[in-house]
Amino acid sequence: MYNTLLFKKYLPEDFDAFHDLVKGDDVMKYITGKGLSEEQARKKFDSILEINQDPDLGYFKVIEADTLKLLGDCKLVNYKKDPSVFEIGYLLRKEHWGKGLGTQICESMLVLATTLNPGKDVIGIIDPDNTASRRLLSKFGFKSFFVGIEDDIATEKLMLKRTASE
Repeated sequence: MYNTLLFKKYLPEDFDAFHDLVKGDDVMKYITGKGLSEEQARKKFDSILEINQDPDLGYFKVIEADTLKLLGDCKLVNYKKDPSVFEIGYLLRKEHWGKGLGTQICESMLVLATTLNPGKDVIGIIDPDNTASRRLLSKFGFKSFFVGIEDDIATEKLMLKRTASE
């Protein structure tokens, strides 16, 4: 089991660590279908740095506090198709799958979402074949509302409806 996780926003000097994370086919299987080339990773990383200019939202490295080892990353951003909704997401190195980290990450991002805006709905977008992510989101109260093809990718969207009183 992991001790404390740290969440630190990506900085320009983190590109090599980011590329090392997203170049693996296994890690990216349910996100893009395959690992990213250096050029694809650079394009994605530049967009992450742009988003990370927001003081609260962004893409965060998931770091094990004891070892300072990069385990994966996660995000809490405004959903690009509807900024009135937060979007949550994460990815982990394969050796960290199935160890409860997704739960810890999801919990942390939902706490951040609640701190920033307790009434703002949260969407999670997954590959419909990713049963582990669906189970995880369902555990936190997310409900599936779309399964189909979006932007040429098999997509399932799950929403956590929230009201300011929650």
